Amino acid sequence: MKAKVAGIALIVGSLYYVIAEAVSATFFNASIFNTYVFHTISELGIPNGNSPLSWLMNSAFILIGLALLFGYFYKFKDHIVKRKVACSVFAVITALGVIIVGLIHGGNPLTSGYHTLGAVMAILGGNILLVIISKSMAEFEGYQKFTLTLGIFGLIVFWIMFFNMESVYMPVFERLSVYTLIVWSFLTGVYLLRE
Repeated sequence: MKAKVAGIALIVGSLYYVIAEAVSATFFNASIFNTYVFHTISELGIPNGNSPLSWLMNSAFILIGLALLFGYFYKFKDHIVKRKVACSVFAVITALGVIIVGLIHGGNPLTSGYHTLGAVMAILGGNILLVIISKSMAEFEGYQKFTLTLGIFGLIVFWIMFFNMESVYMPVFERLSVYTLIVWSFLTGVYLLRE
């Protein structure tokens, strides 16, 4: 029963995130294509005229962070047999990072440093978490291999983004490095439901 509850929480959190971003992007002050390619996810969360549904995007950040915390500590941690402390620490870092992004908006010189810190905690911490988890479970089969692939892909794209912050396509790199965690959350929800 605990596995099903944790699984549903992760699935709901990841689906809510994808839908909330899509709806927020639809109402952003740019075409849907330009929003996804040329505007960062954080821009969708800035409460101004460009993003009338910023509250929706920020709620998605907070919800996926809470879903990760709950799903991990309520049940998923039971599947970790090695590096338990490292997995728990990075789960907390990742979840808190996403929640910080939802609570402290970008674009404000007074708080942008905290927002950036939250983003790094979420993106870098999240992809490191996936790599560690993939090697910390009892078996290394399909789920673990896919988790490892997501983590490595996310880390590569994160570093491409990090060294190309001025690139017009930086938002694409950002999304690719974030979506690995969203995909993993959904996948893990399904994994727990099938338990």
